[in-house]
Amino acid sequence: MATTRPSARQPLADKMYEVLLGQFMDGLWSPGQSVNIGALSRELDVSQTPLREALARLEHTGLVRREALKGYRVAPLFTERELVKLMDARLVLEPAMVHEAARRTTPEFLDELKESIQDLKRCAAAPSSASVRPYWAADERFHLRIAAQCDNPFLETAYRSLGGHVQRFRLFTELGASEAESPAREHAAVLDMMIAGDAEGAAKKMRQHIENAKARALTDRQAVRES
Repeated sequence: MATTRPSARQPLADKMYEVLLGQFMDGLWSPGQSVNIGALSRELDVSQTPLREALARLEHTGLVRREALKGYRVAPLFTERELVKLMDARLVLEPAMVHEAARRTTPEFLDELKESIQDLKRCAAAPSSASVRPYWAADERFHLRIAAQCDNPFLETAYRSLGGHVQRFRLFTELGASEAESPAREHAAVLDMMIAGDAEGAAKKMRQHIENAKARALTDRQAVRES
């Protein structure tokens, strides 16, 4: 039987995806900014093909958009309506996920959540441009781990389909010192309920966490409009 050889450019496309995602997380791209593939190709010293593949993957996350005859552009900021709808979707989905995850906890699972919270607290203690990427990575790890533990592939798939939009929300959100500490406390409250074996309590705490995130985001949006 003939052996199927992996595409020689696929690993490079994967690498470029990580590079570009890292640039987003480091704040090097602005909402609405045009993506010049030729300039990127020269800057990163790669051909345009793996870059186009990486951008196609980023398009699925919602971070970039492809415009006919114009190429790629960084997605704009969420409108207030889009922000509300995204958070409302999370309010439906995430309490259900954490309820199921709380019914099937393991020591390893709880330890992983604790570690993500500790990482979040460390980054929140000294917010800076260097801490933004690990901060949001820790936040994402908490929610993704719960999605995997809920043991419902349909819930997990639904959450992952929102993942790119949640990432877009994170990356274009300012990380203020006072607000940075709130998610860590809210994650810890969810974890406490899971450790206690209180699935209903965990779902309630998750709902409060999402509602608080929604309120913080809307407050930030209002402050930007007034500035």
